[in-house]
Amino acid sequence: MGIALEQGKQSSTIRMDGAIDIVSAAELKEHLVQSLATGHEIHISLDNVTDLDVTAMQLLWAAERAARESGVGFGLTGPAPKGVAASIAEAGFDMFAVLVEAR
Repeated sequence: MGIALEQGKQSSTIRMDGAIDIVSAAELKEHLVQSLATGHEIHISLDNVTDLDVTAMQLLWAAERAARESGVGFGLTGPAPKGVAASIAEAGFDMFAVLVEAR
């Protein structure tokens, strides 16, 4: 399990690996706040995520909302594993379900 932040000149990418849950929530929040502070587009990579719990989804939802209100681009990249994409849809995060292609 891990979360890494890669900051470029035009965008930030947060790469998540393994199970992203309440244990990693503080780290995810820190990376999201840092990314939002740059004012650059934010990409969230779900390629290697094995599980995304509701805590992580809530953080992503809040970050997307803050980005939208600030005029910052925000998007999930995939394809996400089928189980992760299904969890996103089942939790009612429809906007993410559209952005995430299941593999």
